[in-house]
Amino acid sequence: MSSVILRNLVKSYDGNKNVIDNINLEIKDKEFIVLVGSSGCGKSTILRLISGLEDITSGEILIDGKVVNSEHPKDRDIAFVFQSYALYPHMSVYDNIAFGLKMRKYSKAVIDEKVHEVAKALDLADLLNRKPRQLSGGQRQRVALGRAIVRNPKVFLMDEPLSNLDANLRVQMRSEIKRLHQKLQTTFIYVTHDQTEALTMGDRIVVLDKGKIQQADSPEVIYNNPKNKFVAGFIGQMNFIDVNVINGKFEINGHQFETNKQINGEVIAAIRAEKMICGDTVLTVTPDIVEMTGGERIIYFNLNGNKCSARLPLDYPIGGQVELRISEKDMYFFDKGSGEII
Repeated sequence: MSSVILRNLVKSYDGNKNVIDNINLEIKDKEFIVLVGSSGCGKSTILRLISGLEDITSGEILIDGKVVNSEHPKDRDIAFVFQSYALYPHMSVYDNIAFGLKMRKYSKAVIDEKVHEVAKALDLADLLNRKPRQLSGGQRQRVALGRAIVRNPKVFLMDEPLSNLDANLRVQMRSEIKRLHQKLQTTFIYVTHDQTEALTMGDRIVVLDKGKIQQADSPEVIYNNPKNKFVAGFIGQMNFIDVNVINGKFEINGHQFETNKQINGEVIAAIRAEKMICGDTVLTVTPDIVEMTGGERIIYFNLNGNKCSARLPLDYPIGGQVELRISEKDMYFFDKGSGEII
């Protein structure tokens, strides 16, 4: 079992402001969980607290049901893969991968067997004698993964491990890390600011903002049923439109819509960019910008004074004006003050 439980976890550097603010989270054995949020939300700090690289202010961290608050990092049986790879530049690929095993006094025969096994799995067998400076970014990242894997730890912590790679290599490495998780059958806690990584890799996504968990659920639930405006805006491409609902009716660019929700007054209506051509009500908009993204186009325009966007297939007619088709059934409604879903 490799479960990780955070109970009332708090971290403060100055005694006043909590960087991590009373977080409660249970990460199941063998789960691939992704912590996502904007810069400064506390996601990397959580990894450092779990690993023991930083001390918690209050609360508890349990690994396999055991409180590890006071345990030294080396005694927590955790592997940490850093954004910067953190390879030893003077050591060969072989010695970088073997380093943790040598520190734990494994025999030379066992070290050699384990290093070659991991190198073969990560396609590094022909690179074992090279130094990190002789490797590409993707190869360095695989070495960092190999150094973590070779110890067979209880838990893997990964702090934005793909952020230094180019776009094509990121896609390839996402797949490799997912395959690795399926093969190793252990617990992965992965930090990213990239929503695509979160949606494609995680069994569950934990959305963080200002040190608090905003929502923790499967990618499907996070995407289709966001709990608040922050989650809705962070995951996916969501349009937020100020509307005034009177007797269940409201207008967008002069077109009337009706909702069966018990709403009155000023609220925020929201609709995803890919749903802007899926309804019955025609809205004619004037694009400010048109972006070509390969398999589709994204147009940007205004609705009720709010900047919005729509994702359109390549064969969708685009000119000086564009006809969109939207429906109330595809809309979410959020409280203008609290941001909570209505």
